Amino acid sequence: MFLARRPSPQVIERFLSTSQALPLSYEQIGIAKQNPAGFHVDEHTSVVGHSAAAFERAKGALLAWKHFELGWMEVFPTNAAVAPGTVVAVLVSHLGFWSLNGCRVVYLLGNENPREFGFAYGTLSNHAEAGEETFKVSLSEETGAVTYQIRAVSRPRAFAARLGHPIARALQARFRRDSARALARAVSSD
Repeated sequence: MFLARRPSPQVIERFLSTSQALPLSYEQIGIAKQNPAGFHVDEHTSVVGHSAAAFERAKGALLAWKHFELGWMEVFPTNAAVAPGTVVAVLVSHLGFWSLNGCRVVYLLGNENPREFGFAYGTLSNHAEAGEETFKVSLSEETGAVTYQIRAVSRPRAFAARLGHPIARALQARFRRDSARALARAVSSD
C-alpha cells in the first residue's frame, strides 16, 4: 500500500487487521534457505558485539525488533511476538511517500544450535515485494564474536516495485546496512 503521507495509527491498525488472513506472496516457505530461480538473493553479515552477554543482548534486540528502528522504517505492532504466524506491518518512508507492507513470521532459527538465534518472515500478498527474509545472530565459540546476518530472497511484486526496481534494490541494500547498525547500537546500549 503506497501513501502520500504517514498513515495514522487507525490506518495501520486496519492494515494489520486485513493482513491477518492474507496468503504469502510466494509459494514455498523456506526459500530464504535456498537460491531460487527468478529471485534476488542478498546477504549481509556484520559483527555487532563480543561475548556471551552480547549474544544474549542481540537475541533480546531481535525479539524487540530493534533491528527495524531506523528512523525511516518501523514495524507495527511495536511489541509483536517473534513467533510463527505473527503478522506485522512494515512502514517505510521513501522518496517523499510512505508504504505499508505486510509480513508474517514463518519460522524460527537456532533451535538446533544454542549459539544461534533468529527468525524468518515472509511477504504477504499486500507487500510490494515477494519473498522471505531471515534475521539471525550467532556467537562464535572460537572468537566470542557476535554476528548478525540478514539473508533476503525477493523479487518485485507490485507494479510500483517493478517500475522502480533500481530504487527498490537500493532501499533494500540501505535496509541491510542500517539494520546492522541499529542492532549493533541496541547490543552496545543495553
